[in-house]
Amino acid sequence: MSTLFPGTHEHRLTVNGTDIFARAGGSGPPLLLIHGFPQTHAMWHRVAPELMKSFTCVMPDLRGYGYSACPPNDAKNEAYSKRAMAKDLLALMASLGHSRFAVVGHDRGARVAYRMALDAPAAVNCLTVLDIVPTHAMWHNFTVKLAMKTYHWLFLAQPNPLPEMLIEQNPVGYLDYTIASWTKSKDLSSFSEDALAEYRLHYATPEHIHATCNDYRAGATFDLAADEADRAAGRKIACPTLALWGEAGIPSETEGPLETWKEWCDDVEGHGISSGHFMTEENPQATLAALLPFLARHAH
Repeated sequence: MSTLFPGTHEHRLTVNGTDIFARAGGSGPPLLLIHGFPQTHAMWHRVAPELMKSFTCVMPDLRGYGYSACPPNDAKNEAYSKRAMAKDLLALMASLGHSRFAVVGHDRGARVAYRMALDAPAAVNCLTVLDIVPTHAMWHNFTVKLAMKTYHWLFLAQPNPLPEMLIEQNPVGYLDYTIASWTKSKDLSSFSEDALAEYRLHYATPEHIHATCNDYRAGATFDLAADEADRAAGRKIACPTLALWGEAGIPSETEGPLETWKEWCDDVEGHGISSGHFMTEENPQATLAALLPFLARHAH
């Protein structure tokens, strides 16, 4: 991993009862970068050098992913809820001396990020979500087109052992097919071989396949219920929020990502960029061009 992240160092900490791995580097105000499915913190490698010029970047692997532990699940799927993952990362940041920080999340990591902003508003000074709309909006607004593009929400959330049993036959094939299908180019050309090797290495183990399925089981149960409770109570994300999405990404199939985020945030801006789902790897320049001015205004 030193080839992807020169000048960084590793942390392995037990927080919230779970062993969490994180890579850190740079200097300046703290910035938490949270990856998504089916990746690891390696997804930040093309934007990290620029971000580390201005920020102390902390790039963890979520529980169930990468070098972090895969704790056992429970009947409510709380162990793989975005609330539990957010608690992991709040404890991680506190242990590194950061009580208040900026957060950028992609995919599942963006769900952890906005859950953190709702649950622990004192800790998050600004939020950026990459290529998602809230879990509540996904489940309540499925169209045929969106369901076909995000069939994995339904497939991976099926009871154990169905998705695990099928994916374990060819996990690298499933990973490669899945991430290629979500890019603008519909192939793997956007990914560096070193990053792909990381994704394949970790995803291919049965414990990670099971853990990532548990992530989606939580999405269909605990996470949806948490969003519904916030919606019913009228709770909104208070901190400045930036929503970015790929023009050929997943939320592009919805009626309007920014309009959806306006329902959830007091202060949100954003736009689409020329990319599929994996914006930091497909179009890091445009991602940084949108992200850096926002962070310069709010991440302090």
